[in-house]
Amino acid sequence: MVRDRRTVLKGSAIAGLTALAGCVGGFGAGTESDVQIGMVYATGGLGDDSFNDMAQQGLQRANEEFDLSYEKTEPDNEGEFEDAQRGFAESGDYDLINCIGYAQEEALIENAEQYPDQNFTIVDAVVDADNVRSYVFGEPKGSFQVGHLAGLLTTEEFSAGAGETNPDANVVGFVGGTETALIESFHAGFEAGVEYANEDAEVVSSYIGDFNATARGQEAARSMYQDQDADIIFHAAGRTGIGVFQAAQEEGRFAIGVDDDQSMSNPDFADVILASMVKRVDTAVYSAIESVVDDAFEGGQTETLGLEQDGVGTVYGDELGDQIPQEIKDQVAESKQAIIDGEIDVPSEL
Repeated sequence: MVRDRRTVLKGSAIAGLTALAGCVGGFGAGTESDVQIGMVYATGGLGDDSFNDMAQQGLQRANEEFDLSYEKTEPDNEGEFEDAQRGFAESGDYDLINCIGYAQEEALIENAEQYPDQNFTIVDAVVDADNVRSYVFGEPKGSFQVGHLAGLLTTEEFSAGAGETNPDANVVGFVGGTETALIESFHAGFEAGVEYANEDAEVVSSYIGDFNATARGQEAARSMYQDQDADIIFHAAGRTGIGVFQAAQEEGRFAIGVDDDQSMSNPDFADVILASMVKRVDTAVYSAIESVVDDAFEGGQTETLGLEQDGVGTVYGDELGDQIPQEIKDQVAESKQAIIDGEIDVPSEL
């Protein structure tokens, strides 16, 4: 499926993209294939053991199956998104440009209109354009699940790995990257899950304002553990969340990861990670690429990956999961089914 537009302005945009702090790298099949993919990652870049790395997993799976050619760019800040997207689009080489993260929405609204023959996807936002396929997730419902887990465990005398709960306090925490509607939806779902488990439990929170500030995440979590008696903290904060894991180890408490199974991607902290709220960004990226390979890409559509589609959900920690009481796991499983059946209404706003 080689399109005629691929011959237009070939190479010009890649040269421009390379000027963006050297953040473009070709690491695809090695030779040009029939399908070429452009990846514009969220700020924080690859190596976040979270959102961007999940997107890369979807790309790598597609490459193994379809033998793609692809290029990527890792913008340092949100101001670079528009040029990064445009650089790929102007080259005419790419069958699909994947825009990872809600912060790319405004840039993509502009570029989708400017390049109507270019297919785009965006993850975590909806862009209403005929050449854009949008992927969104059921973050509140997935976060409700780990909130239910935290609310149940905080009342128990539970010790495992390097952590233990403080049942006399009944306090759990949330650390967010940025105070935006999407991250607040994680918070809202988590808080609702905690309340569902235990109306007497308190949820304390902190928004760092950055997804790549590990030290600040550590400081915020340490304050929650030390000063506010939290014993379990859930983060939705990218690499900032690594600081939450560090503080959990220091204070002998627990944490809950996000996006991928962070007990596996961060094994040094597996002894404090109870679970992770996985978000299958990899599925979205793979699905989009597969549709292009099959010549079945449909723009102007929004696909939601929720609990029903296993787009979000709870994965118990690799080291600690087996030590969580089965009766608690059973209750979390029951609330999942109740959400799917419409018996529990999960808020998306605080």
